[in-house]
Amino acid sequence: MACCSQVICDGCDCANKIGEIEQSLQHRCPFCRHPAAKTEGEVKQLRMKRAEANDRHALLPMGYDLHQEEDYGSALAYWKKAAELGNAEAHYVVSNIYWEGKGVEKDIKKAIYHLEKAAIDGHPFARYNLGCIEGNNGRKDRAVKHYIIAASLGHDTSLEDLRECYAEGSVQKEDFAAALRAHQAAVDATKSLERDVAEAFYAENKEEK
Repeated sequence: MACCSQVICDGCDCANKIGEIEQSLQHRCPFCRHPAAKTEGEVKQLRMKRAEANDRHALLPMGYDLHQEEDYGSALAYWKKAAELGNAEAHYVVSNIYWEGKGVEKDIKKAIYHLEKAAIDGHPFARYNLGCIEGNNGRKDRAVKHYIIAASLGHDTSLEDLRECYAEGSVQKEDFAAALRAHQAAVDATKSLERDVAEAFYAENKEEK
């Protein structure tokens, strides 16, 4: 994540770093070009600034920091705010918190509500979990529909579950074939020469992304 809270892929981050190294430039944010934070304290300051501006991407890691410090109430408040602003990952995290009842009263109804919100916003793990819930409740047909959507988003476990459903006759051949194609397309969309270069670069330099 960039200092301005923009989420970037490894390929873009690496291309920026290589360019700076080759031209002996100061490390800057690939988006806003602000000088990169040099200390953890500076990182937290920048993150807090973005969170105070209701940046949904900055609110999420703020919650992680507070959760690690066992300030569960404040962490949940940040995550819920991020969720209200449309952060699918935040909805997923809040769902897990209510499901497990860690630092908050366990509430399955709220957990499923946030899980559904995350799934609607395109979160593959949330979609898969909805499928598992439906399957555990004996609604195999609904579970299969969730697995198909999640697999189409590139979720591997959903595809494996679909494969089992197909073997037992719970999925039509054409539906399984379509899910296979969509899954492969989603996986291919995450590949690029730049990301391959990034993987080699980080492995060679053993630095954190």
